[in-house]
Amino acid sequence: MYSPALRNSAPPEREKAFFGYVAVVCAVALAIVIPALPELRGVPTHSPATYWLLAVLAVVADLRPFPPPGGQRSVVFPSICFTFAILLMWGFEAAVVVQTAAVVASAVRMQHRPWRAAFNAAQYALAFGAAAAVLLATEGEPFAPGGKPGWTDVGLALAAAGVWFLVNNVLVTTAVALRFGGSWWRALGENLADDALTTGSLLLLAPVLVGTTRASAALIPLVIVPLLAVNRMARLSSEQNRAARTDPLTRLANRKALQIEVGDHISACARRTSVDNREHRFALMILDIDRFKYVNDALGHAVGDRLLVEIAQRIDRAVPDGNLVARLGGDEFAIVAPDIDNLDDARAAASAIAGVLSVPVVLDGMTLDVGGSIGIAIFPTHGDDFETLLRHADVAMYDAKARGDAVAVYAPEVDHNSPDRLSLLADLRLALENTDSSEVMFYYQPQVEMATGAVVGVEALLRWHHPHKGLIDPEELIRVAEHSGVMRMLTLRVVDDVVGQLAKWRANGLTMRAAINVSVRDLHTGEVVDRLVEQLDHYDVAPEYVQMEITEGALMADPRRVLATLQRLDTLGVALSLDDFGTGYSSMQHLRRLPLSEVKIDRSFVLGMADDPDDDAIVRSMIDLAGALNLRVVAEGVEDDRTRRLLVGAGCHVAQGWYYARPMPADELASWLARYRPPEQFAWPATDRARDDDVA
Repeated sequence: MYSPALRNSAPPEREKAFFGYVAVVCAVALAIVIPALPELRGVPTHSPATYWLLAVLAVVADLRPFPPPGGQRSVVFPSICFTFAILLMWGFEAAVVVQTAAVVASAVRMQHRPWRAAFNAAQYALAFGAAAAVLLATEGEPFAPGGKPGWTDVGLALAAAGVWFLVNNVLVTTAVALRFGGSWWRALGENLADDALTTGSLLLLAPVLVGTTRASAALIPLVIVPLLAVNRMARLSSEQNRAARTDPLTRLANRKALQIEVGDHISACARRTSVDNREHRFALMILDIDRFKYVNDALGHAVGDRLLVEIAQRIDRAVPDGNLVARLGGDEFAIVAPDIDNLDDARAAASAIAGVLSVPVVLDGMTLDVGGSIGIAIFPTHGDDFETLLRHADVAMYDAKARGDAVAVYAPEVDHNSPDRLSLLADLRLALENTDSSEVMFYYQPQVEMATGAVVGVEALLRWHHPHKGLIDPEELIRVAEHSGVMRMLTLRVVDDVVGQLAKWRANGLTMRAAINVSVRDLHTGEVVDRLVEQLDHYDVAPEYVQMEITEGALMADPRRVLATLQRLDTLGVALSLDDFGTGYSSMQHLRRLPLSEVKIDRSFVLGMADDPDDDAIVRSMIDLAGALNLRVVAEGVEDDRTRRLLVGAGCHVAQGWYYARPMPADELASWLARYRPPEQFAWPATDRARDDDVA
């Protein structure tokens, strides 16, 4: 689909080549028409009334051309039927004059630029010239008044019509290719196929029209009936094509039309880049209506459909001319914004649309607050084909929805389904399925009681040594797994390996607690508890030696759903720790209700407390809050003695970090413990010792 702004012009970078071609076609047409004009003086002597009747019908017919059928981008002019009949009866000169008059009349009505009318007249002149050359192969004038055409002559007329059809389409296809680019051969094939039904029918109707004039000129107007039939076929084809590219509810473009539009813009950007060696961009936006499901559920689908129509109209009014708005289905829309030079322009355009949607919709006196989340993908930065751009814009939209923002631009780090991540996920699945594989293993970081310096536990930290990519960053590993079924496999592997390791340490005379990290998805079902019970029984490990760590953000996202699982763990005797304390949005009510025994202060606060008074104040406040709730406090990220001293003075109970030890494989932990010497200790106030005795 070409921009309406280019209806009477061409893209700037293609103007020179295109208008040069137009000039050449017009010059060649004039070169063959001007010498033939003197021959026109003989026309009135051969049935002038019939000639003028056909000429008038040709001009009048083009005042209302046929709609474009199939994939054609221009209308069909019915004058071809009459002018081709004139060619057969009175020759090239007469046909060109009448066709030119019809072109001028239609150009005035359709407000075409002069160059466009001149090119159309020239293309027809060349097509008629080629057809006339075929007709000259016969002796005499079998189609002239009084002539008696036979089968050979009809075959010759068909050949002339075929040449006219081919030459005309070659000229038009070349013009379109020079004007907008694309594959010339592909465009020619599509044009020939789409044009065969309409233009081909008009050309083949011309010999029938000639035969009609043999009987009586009064029968000529009856030819209008089959012309109306051709017109009807063209309109039905056009309507079917339009329906195939239109959403029936909102009357916007649909996914098929969107795909064609994006493909056109990709081709146009590539051509423009090849001309000026500058990257040209456009934006594809995906918009999802917020809270639309609630409207459907509460008020019914009829109201929901009316809401979609209103939203579609708002979006369509909000975007500039030349942008395409499409409905992909449900409450999801797409916008193609051409000529986007940078991300700021794309964000501004999307924010304008989001602003329009933020205004409440009033239906039947009821005010509905909706709004929308918009994801943006930029060509070619975020993809160079339709499917990639659409998927990346969709990923960005869900990222915006998850973060509560109106607009988000695609970023690879939030794409959980990129090819690299999918490949990594498949490799992780294979590693987990192979229980004998040493790729997936656990490192253990000691946790030290600050009052005594004794090692009271360890945190189990997952490590994956990929056979080709080396050690995978733990955060990347979790991002890859957490949105798939592999996360379940990973959690079960953690439970199996850590409980088994506790049994091995106990057999060697080493007894300590191990903390396991689980995601909120693991707590939605009771499977992790069932597996833990099974492994504790199998290895004869007491539940108090296992601790489950859950993140604050995950817990607060769905506290009710995980409460039953947490209560089962608490009843079993497994301690629960709230990880990354201070980075989420904890509700004091939830903290009080949940069966927690410990909170872990996030390392982002601990690392800065020695140099940043604000971080120091935050850490002390969290320690005081945990103490008020009778919870043990663990500080992560202790990396120097000064931080350790500050934590001791603040009343922190347990610490872990590189100051004490880095995470290490299980078989190295025993030798590290043999070498470990507690740091210098501080005497705690009696109140602090009493508090520690209560919660330890």
